[in-house]
Amino acid sequence: MTTPPPPQGNPFAQGQPQAPQQPHGQNPFAQGQPGFPQQPGQPGYPQQGAPYAPVPPQPARRKPSFKTIKNIVIAVIVVCVAVGGYIASRDDATSAAVGDCMHRGSSSDSNPDLEVVDCGDSKAQYVVLAKVEGSYSALTAESKCSEEAKDFQYSYTESGSGSDFLLCLKDYKK
Repeated sequence: MTTPPPPQGNPFAQGQPQAPQQPHGQNPFAQGQPGFPQQPGQPGYPQQGAPYAPVPPQPARRKPSFKTIKNIVIAVIVVCVAVGGYIASRDDATSAAVGDCMHRGSSSDSNPDLEVVDCGDSKAQYVVLAKVEGSYSALTAESKCSEEAKDFQYSYTESGSGSDFLLCLKDYKK
């Protein structure tokens, strides 16, 4: 003979409905099980309104400090000076064009240091009659300048700086 299982529920609760009994082997605390409906506000229960928590307002944006502004201004000035210096250094013979005036620096005769100057400047010594791209020896430079500018007096060649060229020059008369 088998003994019946003990009664479940509160034996002292008279007249109150008892909760439905769960079969053995199941979790009586599991949500969504028969006899244990889910309550509003619990996970898995459809909620009204936004499905997510409200986003908190963004904190006020911090103003940049004086030190930060000063560092940015200094960086901009340094970049401007560097770019200006680079542009100013480009007034050498590589930037010369026909009609430009040139000044010879203190370099030797075999390696003159020519720079472009304003024709109204007192330093202007030569005027460019022709500029020919390519590499030329001293002999071919003379013949090429004879073809390009009949009244040239001097030829200047530059090579090895990434742009090989020939300048045909003559004295600049103010």
